[in-house]
Amino acid sequence: MKRIILLGLTTTPKSDWRAKVEEIKKFNIKEVALFLTFIDQKRRKELYILLEDSPLKSVPHVHIKDDMEEWEIDYLINKYGVKVFNTHIDRDYERYLKMRNLKDKLYIENCERVDEDFEKAVKKSAGICFDVAHFHDIGLKIGLYPHLPALMEKYKVGCCHVSAIRDGVFYKWVNPLTKKEYQLCDYHYLEDLSELDYVVNYLKYLPKYVSIELENSFAEQLRAKEYLEKIINNIA
Repeated sequence: MKRIILLGLTTTPKSDWRAKVEEIKKFNIKEVALFLTFIDQKRRKELYILLEDSPLKSVPHVHIKDDMEEWEIDYLINKYGVKVFNTHIDRDYERYLKMRNLKDKLYIENCERVDEDFEKAVKKSAGICFDVAHFHDIGLKIGLYPHLPALMEKYKVGCCHVSAIRDGVFYKWVNPLTKKEYQLCDYHYLEDLSELDYVVNYLKYLPKYVSIELENSFAEQLRAKEYLEKIINNIA
């Protein structure tokens, strides 16, 4: 299966999403993944308006925010043909499952825990959103959920996120559930293309849609996409 690698319009504090809209115009970008996780409804409305005045035609994957309303979901599906959405287990996912257009499109992302509650949420929803960097770092390196691959064999993986792994460059992370401190090396900013090399270890689990979750500009993400095409789709 050839994977579709999507540029990521991220909205984290270090990601200039307004500038990314301008890059959509500059590079005539037709398709992206949309990460709405850090902006409130007022700013989301601004983003929707800005995107309507751009060449963007398709948004196959959306990472939703926990305060989104049903009209937003319907708008994104009708306007951009969204195929898959994802959220976290701790983000009131059950409220989204009640939305008529969302239940069969909503996937649960692996974050700090993959436990009985995670599997319960996956069963109720469409399946798993595979965050590759989270699994590489939190799931395997510090060993919080090495069993995730078994669940990905059992349930559908509908979308995934790819970020940077900077081996040997750590930051402190405190598990919100256990309050235990760990050293992590997954980042949402890419400094070198080699920070994507780890993805080769997880090719068998990648679904149709592979979304780049980086704060980098689209100019830089386009280079990352080209690099990932070689790793994932063997395109030289």
